Amino acid sequence: MIQLDMLQTMGLAVLFLLVGRWIREKISFFSKYCIPAPVIGGLIFAIFHLTLRQSGLGGFEFEETLKNFFMTIFFTSIGFNASFQTLKKGGLIVVKFLLVATLLAVFQNIVAVILAPVVKVPPLLALMTGSTAMTGGHGTSGGIAPHVEALGIVGAETVALASATFGLLAGSMMGGPLANRLITRFSLFDKKDSSNQGNILSDTVKVLKEEHLLSAFVHILIAMGLGVYVSGWISKTGLHFPGYIGAMLVAVVMRNISDAGLYKSPMNEISTAGNIGLNLFLAEALMTMKLWQLADLAIPMVVLLAAQCVITYLFVRFVTYYFMGHNYDSAVICAGHCGFGMGATANGMANMVSVCEKFSYSEQAFFVLPLVGALFIDFTNVAQIEAFINFLK
Repeated sequence: MIQLDMLQTMGLAVLFLLVGRWIREKISFFSKYCIPAPVIGGLIFAIFHLTLRQSGLGGFEFEETLKNFFMTIFFTSIGFNASFQTLKKGGLIVVKFLLVATLLAVFQNIVAVILAPVVKVPPLLALMTGSTAMTGGHGTSGGIAPHVEALGIVGAETVALASATFGLLAGSMMGGPLANRLITRFSLFDKKDSSNQGNILSDTVKVLKEEHLLSAFVHILIAMGLGVYVSGWISKTGLHFPGYIGAMLVAVVMRNISDAGLYKSPMNEISTAGNIGLNLFLAEALMTMKLWQLADLAIPMVVLLAAQCVITYLFVRFVTYYFMGHNYDSAVICAGHCGFGMGATANGMANMVSVCEKFSYSEQAFFVLPLVGALFIDFTNVAQIEAFINFLK
């Protein structure tokens, strides 16, 4: 058994992150379905590690301290995105979609828990195939699942991350066809007001400045430090939340104080720091997956994930579409909701780009989905996941 310390573990994770980036550039399948480079590289090593163990040739033991550090950096940066000022500017349409997206997340968890006794797995383990992996994606999976494992649920992190990877593919393949069917069946494109056409993607280039990047890390680390005290206070109430929740809440307060004009937060650089944290944390989380723990869960996972596909498709088709206005814009939003409701915001954006390239640009869809998917859904999703965990544990 080869033992790696925290620096060696992160070094190996970065190596396979680069491998994933190279493969993503060379094989169009991965970029088409917006599968992140750390997921590709991490899975390659996880499969290699599985082969080593199953053949009796050896294995690895990892020190994962830095994974948790970079995970907290990522979730803290998400907290800085939660601007009440931005939400207010978005108006009712943003609130409506946030409500719909949160409701889907709740249904995903209800379905997972109901099916748990049917497939004979613990409810908390089944919960990892719900909105933790689907609406939450790899980021939330990597953050929530270790706490579920700490409750004695072996394999929770592996199940969550594997489910999130499945969701990336399923959400990418569902969104475009669903929107296309809605648009053609109800002749929505013919009814669309074409007076306001725009670009699908912005060509704006944001320049990073060294002092701003330093300021971003200062903001994040202060929020992380103060967040330890907030998390400690929350834990005393008897509620179970991941350690990063405190840092996220402090970041929310800091961002909205900044919006009030008391000081300026370097949001571009904070977002960049968060993305760096996400890539490094995901690379290590995927690389250290214990795939051998899935051996006895193959059939239950197929059933649980198939159910997630069905509930997400039906919900988006009949709830999201009609609640968001049953028009062309709502059809495009449906494509995006399939993407981020089963994978990630990037998948949702890619789905909408594909639809709009065939038909026409939807300004409303490209405003609403990234705002909810990247800024606000993490808060409502994590809150209701933790409610389920506290109820089931």
